[in-house]
Amino acid sequence: MSKIRYRFNRKTLNYERAVTSMRTHVFRVLSFLGTASVIGALAVVIAFKFFDSPKEKQLRRELEKMKLQYNLVNGRVENMNKVIEDLEHRDDNIYRVIFEAEPIPSDIRKAGFGGVDRYADLEGFDNSQLMLKLTQKVDRLAKEIYIQSKSFDEVIKMAEGKKQLLASIPAIMPISNKDLSHTPSGFGWRMHPIYKISKMHTGMDFTASLGTIIYATGDGIVEVADSESAGYGSHVVINHSYGYETLYGHMSKILVKKGQHVQRGEKIGLVGSTGTSTGPHCHYEVIKNGQKINPVNYYFLDLSPQEYATIVSQSDRNNQSFD
Repeated sequence: MSKIRYRFNRKTLNYERAVTSMRTHVFRVLSFLGTASVIGALAVVIAFKFFDSPKEKQLRRELEKMKLQYNLVNGRVENMNKVIEDLEHRDDNIYRVIFEAEPIPSDIRKAGFGGVDRYADLEGFDNSQLMLKLTQKVDRLAKEIYIQSKSFDEVIKMAEGKKQLLASIPAIMPISNKDLSHTPSGFGWRMHPIYKISKMHTGMDFTASLGTIIYATGDGIVEVADSESAGYGSHVVINHSYGYETLYGHMSKILVKKGQHVQRGEKIGLVGSTGTSTGPHCHYEVIKNGQKINPVNYYFLDLSPQEYATIVSQSDRNNQSFD
């Protein structure tokens, strides 16, 4: 039952039934609706500000999952970087050293990519920097893996040729020297027997009887077989490849010809005293990449550790050379 309202009429001094006009009804309705709208709007603002909608909750979960996956992938890339860096270190400092190959320059391993628009498709997103950095890391890693793979292909080829390399490196003495009695003068500054001045002696002299056999110290091709030289006299030069050459001087007879392939231990000449020499001996040199080096370091197939120590001691004596 609706309530009937009355109001006191001061003029008639009677209570009269209160009648609400349509205007008042409309104003009240509008006021209620306006207040409700304001309250509703405030409620919506508060709800959106402090509470996530189901869609927002779903998107937030997906974002957190994406960040987790990014961190996992980024961590794996970093671990792979460490692995490839270790492989690069071993390649440059172990494998290539064994085969006497030059290491790959760092500027080649770490070279960047050309083109300013390479990553243009990744620009303009909220997470562009994350995607850009990760993509760059993956691209660099892929290039380093490719370079390392090519390097290992080269190392495999060098390993396949290792047998030939070991056969080619000069590794024995040029004359039979079991009792180590044929080494009067070694590599270094020595008194020249003719000029009587201190002069760099670029090889080792092995004294021996005239006609003693001289052997090739490694596999190779005879590059020089000269019987007319005034300095070394009749001498032979063998190119062993891999940067190695050997020279055998003052021969009384040459037993090989230029261009002939010889093997380690093969007879190439006889001891003599031709050229600038004061007595029968074999002057022997080892040349590596054009640089004459001490031959005493290349007798490892002939000598035990004790014998090596003995011959090093003999060759270090500051005596007079034979040429």
